[in-house]
Amino acid sequence: MHKFIAMVGTNSDESTNRKLLQYMQSHYADQAEIELMEIKGLPIFNKPENHEIPAQAQAMVDKIEQADGVIISTPEYDHSAPAALLNALEWLSFHIQPFVDKPVMIIGASYGALGTSRAQAHLRQVLDSPELRARIMPSSEFMLGHSLQAFDDQGNLTDQQKATKLDGLFKDFQVFVEITKKLKNANATTYEEVREMDWEKL
Repeated sequence: MHKFIAMVGTNSDESTNRKLLQYMQSHYADQAEIELMEIKGLPIFNKPENHEIPAQAQAMVDKIEQADGVIISTPEYDHSAPAALLNALEWLSFHIQPFVDKPVMIIGASYGALGTSRAQAHLRQVLDSPELRARIMPSSEFMLGHSLQAFDDQGNLTDQQKATKLDGLFKDFQVFVEITKKLKNANATTYEEVREMDWEKL
């Protein structure tokens, strides 16, 4: 059984993105172990001269490295991923490399009709950056619009078409994880490239 980290891409206490990940955690409990990861509490990234990262960030790194993959659920603020999520990714790529060749599935929920299309596109760019080098599952957008009305009292998705699509994408992600395990021929070189990046020149 795969083990996944599900990153809540916001510091909001009342987030439908957290609800979406909690739904997946419960709904797919017989298929995979999913552990929610919060980004709340991380300080603002300040590029410390001693290269030390917060204890919370190091704990996140350890869990990501041990997981088979990462699921990130992002809201959309001003056509972009939230600052809190980008801040977390800054810490998680500062002289550490937990995302190198790590399979990632991006999903998102928002109050409006469009879901999180622009935020997901932006997040893909960030995760594909030279500092992160994640393996992002392609052609797999799951955008939950009108998310305040999307769940019943038990936390289940009320739109069966959306639920069915998420079922399919989650199965695809598990296949993607297995495929990614075979795409390791350049892993050592990629890891060294990221590790040796000179942040003072970025």
